[in-house]
Amino acid sequence: MKGVMRFGKKGKLSPRYIGPYRIVQRVGSVAYELELPQGLAAVHQVFHISMLKKCIGDPSLILPTESVKIKDNLSYEEVPVQILDRQVRRLRTKDVASVKVLWRNQFVEEATWEAEEDMKKRYPHLFESGGNAD
Repeated sequence: MKGVMRFGKKGKLSPRYIGPYRIVQRVGSVAYELELPQGLAAVHQVFHISMLKKCIGDPSLILPTESVKIKDNLSYEEVPVQILDRQVRRLRTKDVASVKVLWRNQFVEEATWEAEEDMKKRYPHLFESGGNAD
C-alpha cells in the first residue's frame, strides 16, 4: 500500500509502502478493499489500484507497520538517523553543501540529499557525533 496523505505524508519523506495486507474483495474495476490491522482503523479500507503494489515476497522490502509510529491524527515524525555522504555543488557565484541523509523507516536507497546548512540548524547532533543519531 503506497504511503500518502492518509498517513500524514509531508513532502518526500513518507514511507513508500507499508504492509503487506490481504485483499478482501475487488470494488469496481479499479479499487480493492484491504484487511487492515486495528491500528489503522481510522484509514478507509478501499484503495485505488494506483496506491497498491504487488507483494514480491522479499522480506527486506516490507516495512512493518509496528516500526512506523503513527500518531492519533494519522501523521508521523520522520527522524534522520545518519549522514551517509556529503557533496559541494558550485552554483554560479557560490558553493552549496549538501548531505545525503538516511531517515528512520526508510531504506538506504531512499536516502535524500538535503542542504547541509538546514540540517545543521535542525539536527546539530548528527554533525557532533560523526553522523549517527544514536
